[in-house]
Amino acid sequence: MSKKETFWGILCLILVLLAYIVPYVFLTGVTAWYGSFLLWIVLALLIIIINYILTRDWR
Repeated sequence: MSKKETFWGILCLILVLLAYIVPYVFLTGVTAWYGSFLLWIVLALLIIIINYILTRDWR
């Protein structure tokens, strides 16, 4: 694994952890569902972009 792949892999892991930590820790007082939903959409798009960056050079 190259340093580039390790960096992007760790970043993916951090984003996945944020998808669990932020809604259940920081957004517990928000009664509307769209706060967490918006966060999950943004994080999902970031993960998709990272996966594209990691796999675009595969042959």
